[in-house]
Amino acid sequence: MENVKSDWSRREFKAYLLSYAANANFFESEEEKEIILSYVSEKEYHKIHKELAGDNDYQSIQKILFNIEKYNYSKDELQVLLDDIKNLFDSDGNFDILEDNMMHALRRLIV
Repeated sequence: MENVKSDWSRREFKAYLLSYAANANFFESEEEKEIILSYVSEKEYHKIHKELAGDNDYQSIQKILFNIEKYNYSKDELQVLLDDIKNLFDSDGNFDILEDNMMHALRRLIV
């Protein structure tokens, strides 16, 4: 897999996944940002966002799949990730169609 970052911690990976999901509607709310910051420092958050901004969808999906495999997530752990994404989407009180589409896509991708 080309351009797959493999030295993330589980926390950093979760922050990348949540950031990717949060950008489904091209806007990351303050509430979503606070949730992401509960997993990583401000410095790590900015580093992850910089990397995410440089990735296209294909690269992001490859990184997500690579890290799920790398950390050998169980079905229960994958469900927790999906629940965390759902909570992220609900955090700003506006679960829109783009977020719903992202939720369906990620569910099919990682479960």
